Amino acid sequence: MQMTRIVSLTEEDEPLTLTELPKPEPGPGEVLLKVHACGVCHTELDEIEGRTPPPRLPVTPGHEVVGSVVALGAGVQSHEIGARLGVGWIHKSSGSNEENVSPAFEATGRDTNGGYAEYMTVPADYAIPIPEAFTDEQAAPLLCAGAIGYRALRLTELENGEPLGLTGFGGSAHIVLQLCRHLFPDSAISVFAKDEKSRAFARSLGADWVGHTTDTAPDALQAIIDTTPAWTPVVAALANLRPGGRLVINAIRKEDGDKEALLGLNYHDHLWLEREIKSVANITARDIADFLPIAARIPIRSTVEVYPLERANEALVALKRAPVTGAKVLRID
Repeated sequence: MQMTRIVSLTEEDEPLTLTELPKPEPGPGEVLLKVHACGVCHTELDEIEGRTPPPRLPVTPGHEVVGSVVALGAGVQSHEIGARLGVGWIHKSSGSNEENVSPAFEATGRDTNGGYAEYMTVPADYAIPIPEAFTDEQAAPLLCAGAIGYRALRLTELENGEPLGLTGFGGSAHIVLQLCRHLFPDSAISVFAKDEKSRAFARSLGADWVGHTTDTAPDALQAIIDTTPAWTPVVAALANLRPGGRLVINAIRKEDGDKEALLGLNYHDHLWLEREIKSVANITARDIADFLPIAARIPIRSTVEVYPLERANEALVALKRAPVTGAKVLRID
């Protein structure tokens, strides 16, 4: 399923085109994967609608990829034929601890072809073994929604017992809630979501308190993770922080639809007393490699809705227009 143009998903029902392409060949240091499943991420909406556009078109999107190795490029010794591997947003980079913000960073499914396809290639160092605890469909969302949620949770610098907030409750936040329960068992978790379906989903997973995006939590929070594409949750979250608290924004882009909400930002109520904002920028291969074994031990269970590859447009439009509960995954047969 290829992206050939920038369109609005509010107006366009078929942003991608089903296309027949030659099977790619792995270059030196690369592996060829036969793709089994690929998660559908909000970042694909940002690509299609032009907020983080691909450098060239056409391109095959998809960066929550689970597949098995069917060919090895020259020099690859870290993986074997048949190994089940996962690929996240990071396709390749510098290999440093700061590779997520390196100029060498290339994104899977944006800067190079991704997993909305039967086959794809990836540098061997950026293909991560998938624990046996997960099915293909369960594993796919963990490669971005889960791993980037893990990075976001680390960036909060939360300590056990300190209260955490999650604003927006979809593919990433429902995984973070399970992760936080394991890593910080004494921390109360508050969830903010604009629609009742998402709030009910949060209650079903054991959130301690659930409210609307603009509600005030019963107690001020040490940290809040924002996974929404909007600005209203940013302002509302800052008002819910303790002095010295941190808002971590886990979004590659923000949409402009409610940007006027920033006019309600008040220095005394939202930023004073050393409250701070930190953004999440991309991800490292180490984030994914560190997170997956933890997810298997918990074990984290992603709530998924599965679509065949040829219905990718339907999945994208639903992600754009409907309330989100869990993650959408494409099954490639």
